[in-house]
This record gives sequence, structure tokens and C-alpha cells, in this order.
Amino acid sequence: FYFDFDTAEIKPEARDVLIAHARYLQANPGQDVRIVGHADERGTKEYNLALGERRANAVQRFLVVNGAARGQTETVSYGEESPAVMGSSESALAQNRRVELIFE
Repeated sequence: FYFDFDTAEIKPEARDVLIAHARYLQANPGQDVRIVGHADERGTKEYNLALGERRANAVQRFLVVNGAARGQTETVSYGEESPAVMGSSESALAQNRRVELIFE
């Protein structure tokens, strides 16, 4: 799930898929998900860790509001430390501003 620069606002196009994930979690109470927040390389390491955390927390809140149990979710932020794509082009930066759901 991708984010605009310097924001933790969930994009409208992500909502339907996130609702489907929330319903899946609701229907499978034994399933857990790790919500991993990321940021692009712009900003300090500390700022990007906090931004990744805000993004992960926004997705967690969305999932819980839509039916997932809070106990099924765990959030973590890697900030800029784990880029999906190397490079400083706008395309690369956009792909690094994300939250990943890892089902465990």
C-alpha cells in the first residue's frame, strides 16, 4: 500500500483491498499480520522511522475499524532502511513509501 510524500493518509484506492484483508482477519481469528511501514530516503533517519510508524499505525487502525482484532496485528517501522527499489527517481521514491502486510 503506497503513500504520498510525507503523509500517512491511506489512499482511496487502497481502501477496498484493506477492507478485504480486515474481513479475512475477522473470519480467521488465529491469523496474525505484521504491518511494516516504510519511507523513502528523504528526511532524517529518525523522521523516516516515525513516518513509517505513522503509516503502519494508520493501516492498523483501518484494519481494526473494519473488523480485525487488534491482537492479530503488530506494527513495525523500517523507515528508509529497507527500500523496495534503489534509486532517487520519483518512481523509485514512490515505491519506497509503503506499508507491507506480512501474514504469519
